[in-house]
Amino acid sequence: MIESNTLHYLLLPSIIFLVAAVYSSVGHGGASGYLAVMSFFAFSPEQMSSSALLLNVMVATLAFAMYRRGGHRLPAFSWPIILFAVPFAFIGGMLRVDAHIYKLLLAAVLVFAAARIGVVRNSGQLDALRTPHTWSVVGSGSAIGLLSGIVGVGGGIFLSPLALLMRWATVKPVATLSALFILVNSLAGLAGRAMSNKLTLAPAAGVIVGAFLGGLLGSYVGANRVSPNWLRRLLAIVLLMASIKLILATLRAWHSF
Repeated sequence: MIESNTLHYLLLPSIIFLVAAVYSSVGHGGASGYLAVMSFFAFSPEQMSSSALLLNVMVATLAFAMYRRGGHRLPAFSWPIILFAVPFAFIGGMLRVDAHIYKLLLAAVLVFAAARIGVVRNSGQLDALRTPHTWSVVGSGSAIGLLSGIVGVGGGIFLSPLALLMRWATVKPVATLSALFILVNSLAGLAGRAMSNKLTLAPAAGVIVGAFLGGLLGSYVGANRVSPNWLRRLLAIVLLMASIKLILATLRAWHSF
């Protein structure tokens, strides 16, 4: 683990800036990226998940405001899926998970995030859109909310590929929905952690500035200009490296018992 104060106060905020910029460009808060970065530093699982959710709230707020300002509307199914996700995100945030299991869950999320971020879509439109069935919305919102609350992410990394794969909406409206979904879900996850005395932030105030500036830049670019695709692929590599690191560390810990 990296424990140098210089790295904490200089390198960490810079990387967080990059993560926030890339994620917010597609309407995401960046929690899975923040978790990947913090996994290389000496932070506890509670500090990582709580800090990631807090940064998520800030960056997702910027992304949602920027996308709405750019004239992008929410899909029709937005509020029902948010309504079912929030209580499960709150429950997930209250659950106490074994540190090894948490790291494996996080690794799985990071692999999923890498696949989502690394595959760049060139088309901004999707053909033959479908209206999602009520039970699909209920099940998707509940499952995404619970997993998001446990791991400490806003859930947009799951919602976006699902909505696009199922052809529920086009790319820009999905990005707008993801930003709002992440904002509300992250607030619920933070509330769950506060209720269960698990709300512990990482001692690195500079990351807030980095995340804010990155979120401001990325959301503007994503809502009004072309997203930086090469940065997305670079971030996918970082996520994969972090997930492999977490899996190997967990396997070594289990083997030592």
